[in-house]
Amino acid sequence: MSKHGSGTFIVNAANALQDEQLQTALTRAKSGFINKRLKAISMVDDFELLKRRAQLAKQSALANLPALLEQFEQNVQASGGQVHWAKSPQELNNIVLNLCRTVDASKVTKGKSMIGEETNLNAHLEQAGLKLIETDLGEYIIQLAKEPPSHIIAPAVHKTRQQVATLFKQHHNLGQRDLSQIASLVEEARNQLRMEFLSADVGITGANLLIAETGSVTLVTNEGNGDLTATIPKMHIVTTSIEKVVATLEDADAILEVLARSATGQSMSTYTTFFTGPKRAGDLDGPQQFHVVLLDNGRSDLIGSEFEPMLNCIKCGACLNHCPVYSNVGGHAYGWVYPGPMGSVLTPLLNKLEPFRELPDASTFCGRCEEVCPMGIPLPGLLRKLRARSHRKHYEPGGWRRGLMVYSWLATQPRLFQFCTNRLNQTLRWSGKLKINLSRLPRGWSRHRELPAPGKTFLSEWKKNQKQCS
Repeated sequence: MSKHGSGTFIVNAANALQDEQLQTALTRAKSGFINKRLKAISMVDDFELLKRRAQLAKQSALANLPALLEQFEQNVQASGGQVHWAKSPQELNNIVLNLCRTVDASKVTKGKSMIGEETNLNAHLEQAGLKLIETDLGEYIIQLAKEPPSHIIAPAVHKTRQQVATLFKQHHNLGQRDLSQIASLVEEARNQLRMEFLSADVGITGANLLIAETGSVTLVTNEGNGDLTATIPKMHIVTTSIEKVVATLEDADAILEVLARSATGQSMSTYTTFFTGPKRAGDLDGPQQFHVVLLDNGRSDLIGSEFEPMLNCIKCGACLNHCPVYSNVGGHAYGWVYPGPMGSVLTPLLNKLEPFRELPDASTFCGRCEEVCPMGIPLPGLLRKLRARSHRKHYEPGGWRRGLMVYSWLATQPRLFQFCTNRLNQTLRWSGKLKINLSRLPRGWSRHRELPAPGKTFLSEWKKNQKQCS
């Protein structure tokens, strides 16, 4: 398991809230993602219809997963490629390393791959003596910074432009070159990566979709780095997971219709490529070898379980962009590869729940994540199920459990419950008038925000809010 965080979610989140540069970067990124998504959706007549098509395609694929994976493997072989099966992250890393050794590789270029992050592939290859260069701009930046991604589609979203310029000055021979503009930063990265593309022995990419009927791998990027990584080296290795398979090209098209709109607010990503086997006679370019490594890592255990809907995730990042928790603490606070609401569900499922028991609590349950999810994943409901599982296994602190027991008993005593809530209401009103600091509230609730003084009763306050909302 590659753990990205250095502490628990609560500790990481507290540190993130004190990081001024991180807060600046997150604030800037948040409005951009949300506004672009809204604009992209407004350009289609019926986005709900597109969502239903995509959801049906994915649900159908999960219902026939074993057969589709076998069909995919047969068609990859028919086109001259090879499929490898990895049950664990270590198996995937070993398979990739052995493939690199068969061509005496010394340099590897790599496009963005969340599965590569999940298995900690970079470290495995580098420890074996290979030089590995990330080619996605965001991934390249965080590789220089020796940090993990903080967002599944924008790995360096937590970095400001000034921080990126500082990194380039530290690692590149720039002289007095001006890097104050984004265009100059992009040009600098392009110049650095160009020679790496041309001299790499192996190219590794992820995959957005696997198409069973053709044995094709679909990859979407906005920089074209994935295509250069896949076609120039003599070997192309795709690292992906089993739930990415769909039955047909039409099903892939249905998912692509909602993917970019939900992710970056584009009608379609700049580059959408379908890789089918190695270079054939007459092809102008392409690798001599084509390999797909499929990772399970506990996903097959989710099939048929109450958490199966999580496998519908297409990693668009919409839930992250609209989550008030992620928007304030960033991705590193979540402690592993997948952040935000989808990560708070997926991380405990792919690892053990106990070390990540705080993640299901990292939600306000506002419901925005489910509302914007193009695949209709009931993220708040899945988080509640994980909370219930954590409670049944006694993973919560003793004080928290005792508090819940008192509350659950009190909630069954209507008169006593009303008496206690009225006394609490009066206490909070009194505290508000005297401006008493309540920073010692459970879990530091008021440490980073003000608790408004309630009205005369909780019921009157609720009615007041309802009236304002209507």
